[in-house]
Amino acid sequence: MIQAVETLAPPSNRSACEAVGLRAGASIGRNRRRTCRAQPGPERPPSPRALTPTEKATVREVLNSERFQIRPPAKCMPPCWMKSATYARGARCIGFWLKIRRFANAVTNCTPGLCQTERLATHPNQLWSWDITKLRGPVTWTYYYLYVILDVYSRYVVGWMIAERESEELAQELIRETCAKQGIQPGQLTLHADNGSAMIAKSVAQLLIDLEVVKSHSRPHVSDDNPYSEAQFKTLKYRPDYPERFGCLADARAWAQAFFAWYNQEHHHTGLDFSRLRSCITDRRRRCFKSGNRFWM
Repeated sequence: MIQAVETLAPPSNRSACEAVGLRAGASIGRNRRRTCRAQPGPERPPSPRALTPTEKATVREVLNSERFQIRPPAKCMPPCWMKSATYARGARCIGFWLKIRRFANAVTNCTPGLCQTERLATHPNQLWSWDITKLRGPVTWTYYYLYVILDVYSRYVVGWMIAERESEELAQELIRETCAKQGIQPGQLTLHADNGSAMIAKSVAQLLIDLEVVKSHSRPHVSDDNPYSEAQFKTLKYRPDYPERFGCLADARAWAQAFFAWYNQEHHHTGLDFSRLRSCITDRRRRCFKSGNRFWM
């Protein structure tokens, strides 16, 4: 019926559609789109950058090698990019699904009505984020506490410590030693944390005042205001060699030492566009950090 309408009353077929009870715009337009999709288009010439069968076989051999057997395609690409940029296209050609996310340079989602400030890191040792996580001990209800200080701009772990308890005294010691090791000058650094007991302790706040470090804390009732530290903890606990439990404190420290050496020197960080050379990140890849500018107690 639609074909008859188009044949009998071109190019304006509104009256013909009304006569047979059809909606002119929707029905006719839908039929034309279906007809266009059904018709085969002209064959596209092969791209001059297309991989040859030999190159595809090489890519398949590399991705199926022992080095990448336990890695997803997204983790296989960064090491290969150091050698050739054709591995990503080759992975798609041979059936490996790879999705490269484009990360925004700024966080734009804000909660209206709250006093906020934008923490923008344009170079290393300008904005740090720190947090504490639990590591399972040898028996039930036994934990070791991992303190980690992370540089937001480079995602470099500038300081870490494992202890048998969570305390503000240990946090002070770690912050003081890390600032001294990194050569932090007065007024240079902003230190962000959530609202844990060790983070909001008065002694820690007094230490930051003495070091002239600006303190920043998560907004109340907002669970994702410390995302970089939480993401680093997820990377740590999702490692293939992460044990179910640690036998003793020495075992936990030995494992963490190897992990942070890998994280700082070999890990291709997704948040940095899979960059491994943390000290060579350009100013174009700035990291924006939104948090509350009040010290909530």
